[in-house]
Order: sequence, then C-alpha cells, then structure tokens
Amino acid sequence: MLWFKKQPKDVQVIERDLIVPAELTLPFDANLFQQHFSNLKHVAEQDAGLDAYISSMQSKQKLYAESLNEAAIDSLSLEKIEVLLELVFTARRRVYPVLQKMGEQQSVLLIKTLLYGNGMLLERMQSFTEALPVDEGADKAGQKLAAKIKRAAFDFAAEMLHYTDPVKYPLMSRWVWDQSTVSGALREFIRGNDHMAEVPLGNSPEMFEGARKWLAEQVAEQGIYKDVPFWVDMVLADAYSTYFRSMAEGMLSADFGRSGGPEEYVKKFLGIDTMRRSGRTRVKKDSEVQVTN
Repeated sequence: MLWFKKQPKDVQVIERDLIVPAELTLPFDANLFQQHFSNLKHVAEQDAGLDAYISSMQSKQKLYAESLNEAAIDSLSLEKIEVLLELVFTARRRVYPVLQKMGEQQSVLLIKTLLYGNGMLLERMQSFTEALPVDEGADKAGQKLAAKIKRAAFDFAAEMLHYTDPVKYPLMSRWVWDQSTVSGALREFIRGNDHMAEVPLGNSPEMFEGARKWLAEQVAEQGIYKDVPFWVDMVLADAYSTYFRSMAEGMLSADFGRSGGPEEYVKKFLGIDTMRRSGRTRVKKDSEVQVTN
C-alpha cells in the first residue's frame, strides 16, 4: 500500500499482502516526471479532461471491487469476467477462451485463490498464469502463442488486484514494467535510459510499490492529495504512451488496434478507452491455441 512516511519501529503492522516499498536500484528523475505530468495535462485537455479520466477510473475500480470483493466473489460468472476483461487491453484478446474452456466454477476458484488464497503475492500471480490449461504444443508458433496468453493472464491478475484495492496493490502490469523485456513505463523516469542495456529494477511487488511511492511523492509536489493511485497510473500511462509512439507501431500494434492521438493510447493503457458501439464486446471469444482438458 502507499507509504508516505516510515512507520515507527515499535509499531507492528499485521496485514494481508502488506507490501513494503523497496529502495529503487536506479534513481528516478523528477524532471522526467514533470515532463510526463505536464504532457498528461496537455493530452487530457485535448480530450475530455483529467476529471473525466479520473471518473472513468473510479467507475472501473467500483466495478472490480463490487465483483471481486470477498463477500461477492463466489457469485462471479463468466459473463461478469468478460466484462472485467473488456477493461484490460492486453488481456481482452487472449484470456477469455481459456477461462471459458476451464468452466465457470474453476475460473472463479482460480480468481478467488489469486485474490484471497494463501502464499506470497507474486507466487499467487504466477500460479494464476501457470494454472491456465494451455497446450504449448510442439512447434514454436504454438509455444509463442501460449506464452502470449500467459503473459496476458498475468496482466489480468495484476489489474484484478489493483482495481479491487488500488491503495493496497500497485499496478503491476507488464506495460508498467516487464523485467524480461527490460521495458515499460518505469524506464521513462530514468535519465539516460536509452543507452542502458540493463535496467535491473526486478519484478517484485516491493519494487512496484517503491516506484509508486516515489511517483506518489511527485504527485503530492503538484498539490494533489486525492485519488493519488489513479494519478500515478495516469502519469505511468503517459510515460508508456511516449515510449510506444517512439517505436514503430507495426511492431507493437497487435494488442492495440488502430488508435488515434496520444490520448487514445493513454486511455487504452488505463482500460478506459471507448467501447464499441451497440454494446459489442472487444473480448475475443476464440483462440488459435489448444486448450488442454
């Protein structure tokens, strides 16, 4: 959860999944934060405005919290899971067919174990992806597709945690940071990152919380003390949007479709982009990968 000050040594805090922020292995640059913060404001002004972005994120959070809280999760359905997936751009095209094949009961149990089961947080997230009955097959194409599905499932797990309790859990999606590809929004806050072959931030929840703590402190320097988790997410989305638009879109656009201006990328990363007309879902219902029984 967000920590602004060190806790007294004589105070024992006992809380499930209490994430103590780690010290960052590389320094973040406040000037780079200011650039992204200023750009975020500019981008939002060309669109519906920052208040509208916050309102959309609050609505998303309410949907997740109402659907996934411990008292309600046993009544979760595949239809509701589809609604939740609709709001996760990296997962909406890959995860649903596997969960559908598993069946509603097993899918709900898998999500419940992720959110409220025993074990360390990162282990539960990894177990969530590994439990998906995806047949990797014998050929490289099948193995590559299966890996994509599991990575998408990890993002879905990250968003379920974050939006169920955005104060407790930082957003740990791959677009925020992916140590395996050494890419993500966090890299954009490191001065000289373009020349770094290695960026050893790691992928622990403690690292994500340490980064979020730093970003929250920068947000506070702007005089903002309300909805801080969402402000942090918005600045991260702007940072990753800057990175994304600097790359060849043909290399990265498979998960994004054809977007318009920078505001569309920011909203897509946050999962608050405009849905299709007539209520048509963007969740893909079929999959090229084989699902095991």
